[in-house]
Amino acid sequence: MAMNILRSQISAVPFFDGAATRRRRSATFRFNVRATLPLPHQNAKYYKELEAAVDVVQKACNFTLHVQSSLFSTEGKVIEKNDQTPVTVADFGVQALISLELNKLFPSIPLVAEEDSAFLRSRNLAGTVFDAITATDSSTCKPLTQDDVLEAIDRGSKDAFVFGPKPATYWLLDPIDGTRGFLKADKAFYVVGLALVVEGEIVIGVMGCPTWKEDLSEKSSAEHGSGTVMIAHKGCGTWMKSLNSQLKSPDVWTRCFVDGSDEIHKALFCISDSEKWEALPLFPLFNAASNADNVGSNQILLLRACCGSLSKYLMVASGRASIFILRAKQKPIIMAWDHAAGIICVHEAGGKVTDWNGSEIDLAADLDGRRIIYPSDGILVTNGHIHNQVLQIVCQTARV
Repeated sequence: MAMNILRSQISAVPFFDGAATRRRRSATFRFNVRATLPLPHQNAKYYKELEAAVDVVQKACNFTLHVQSSLFSTEGKVIEKNDQTPVTVADFGVQALISLELNKLFPSIPLVAEEDSAFLRSRNLAGTVFDAITATDSSTCKPLTQDDVLEAIDRGSKDAFVFGPKPATYWLLDPIDGTRGFLKADKAFYVVGLALVVEGEIVIGVMGCPTWKEDLSEKSSAEHGSGTVMIAHKGCGTWMKSLNSQLKSPDVWTRCFVDGSDEIHKALFCISDSEKWEALPLFPLFNAASNADNVGSNQILLLRACCGSLSKYLMVASGRASIFILRAKQKPIIMAWDHAAGIICVHEAGGKVTDWNGSEIDLAADLDGRRIIYPSDGILVTNGHIHNQVLQIVCQTARV
């Protein structure tokens, strides 16, 4: 595929509003490429899979925006699961859309995904999801039925496929990571995350974030110039482009690199908006500051972000943040789809992801389902430059 390299330049993307914050970020090379995908066929073994994944994630993101636009004017679209986690028609609809497409193109590759249709069946909500899908997706060759949608959702359920101990190939999907963010409209992040695991190794990852803004001080809505899709392919780097097809250059891909911070006190830490800094292992050594203009010698700059884990990976991989640190709960149940697409995007951008003992994340620890991961104490995502420094502190203080 011929590619027209438009330009390479040094630029800095602000973390959030404030000139002081922009000065804290090291300049990085940004390579822009105009192409359907920014990867040549000969270098990308899983080009077709990545091409399909990008296409279906973009469609899924547009679907979420369509559902979201009616969410706040129509009652009954916001549902709650039995565990009180807010979920929407979009969550089930995205899984159905992506499952239908992947099964059509790659029928031999199983799907591991978050939802199953039991909840929809028990609440007679299948029709609501079906109507939302058929109202926005006209790409299917034959008319869909409600049974088609329910079967597509269940294709990713825990009972759909049993793997066993051998290395496996499968898709990992989080239809909406950060459902709280989805419910906040354009005031928070949410991500559609899709990864391909081949023989136990993540080889491609795609993250679509409809509410991403290049500048966090930007006040525009998700429908006006924001939103992004980030992709990574093993050995081919991490790239991102605008999600909004109405922009003048929707297929200009920008190469992503982690930021250049090589000292902890100069790094930007990204944590969940529900996480307490005092509960994290760096707290004994560093206080947290949220004002970039007033960071003391024993303080670090903290960026709280809502919602979900994948948006934090997106921040680190794009260079907007230096570190994302996540503590596992006392009885951790950490789902693989919350991290897989983000892990490869950070790795291919030059960063590093381990648990708090420094071990790589083992996607095969859940032998039968490939759904749960068991990182020791928590997950550490960094730009790589300061990974060992942070890891040393974490190891020394995590169990104190």
